[in-house]
Amino acid sequence: MAGSIEELLDILYTEIEEAKNMPLNNDKCVVERDRVLDMIDDVKAELPVEIKRAKDLVANKNDYIASAKREADGMRQQAEDYARRLINEDAIVREAEARAAEIIAEAEDQCRMLKHAASEYCEDALRRVEEAVADAYDEVKHSRAKFRSALGAAEGAPQQRQDNRRAMYDAEADEDEYEDED
Repeated sequence: MAGSIEELLDILYTEIEEAKNMPLNNDKCVVERDRVLDMIDDVKAELPVEIKRAKDLVANKNDYIASAKREADGMRQQAEDYARRLINEDAIVREAEARAAEIIAEAEDQCRMLKHAASEYCEDALRRVEEAVADAYDEVKHSRAKFRSALGAAEGAPQQRQDNRRAMYDAEADEDEYEDED
């Protein structure tokens, strides 16, 4: 008569409940001794197996809980690592943006300095060209004046006849007009 402990206890309970009452006493009954003892022996025999199964279930439960805890800890660690990487990447991006802003500011400063230097250079070059042109103009005026006086001395006559000759260009008069315009 093998079965689980619960089945054996249910059968034993039914046996006692259906047993005949003792005469003049409702609390006591008559049962078949051998049959009830066999059932108790079966319960005793089955009890270590059930306890072992319960212990195995508890151990399996503990193993499952420990495995789940390890898995949860691993997932938590992965999430923390991922969050740390994101934070580091965000920090790297912010650092790169700050560095880019610095580089742009430096480039703009250099651009302003180069533009200023180029403007100064152009201004200086134009001033020198203007001075050279002015010096050349003065030299041309001086050379024309010398030429006129040399031409006048070569002809020997200060008066010229106006009907046959054209009037000579007067650089000094032209120079005076030029200076009056300024």
